[in-house]
Amino acid sequence: MTDYALLARQLGALLDTRDWLTNSAQTSAFIMQEIPELNWVGFYLQREPQRLDLGPFQGKPACHPIPFSKGVCGAAARTRETQRIDDVHAVADHIACDAASRAELVIPVMVDDRLWGVLDLDSPRQGRFSANDQEGLEALVQVFVEHTDLN
Repeated sequence: MTDYALLARQLGALLDTRDWLTNSAQTSAFIMQEIPELNWVGFYLQREPQRLDLGPFQGKPACHPIPFSKGVCGAAARTRETQRIDDVHAVADHIACDAASRAELVIPVMVDDRLWGVLDLDSPRQGRFSANDQEGLEALVQVFVEHTDLN
């Protein structure tokens, strides 16, 4: 079982700047390195109304842009709630950037009451993300927010 408390401490130590670009790149790389069975980790940023733009990531080239009206990332941005999907092929409007992806976890990145973007994690294993993973990864997103200037 992944020790998310330890990972949160390690991520906090890694994020030694307030710069959003550096910290989002470091966070993506850290999660990809430390969490098993992932094939993509990265940020999508809200730069335009109702649209997410690709930010720093680890994995194969990704889809860009993503409207709030489509896919799991769009649903997380639209509802501002984490989306934990056991089988992405069961989601009618899933955006398939990598056909190998089977499970997805998308966590909104909130600054006060404003959506900054989302953290997207994909796995080639169906049902990869548990409630414990969701809670632990949401805590890692909070570490990222606390250590980063997102205004």
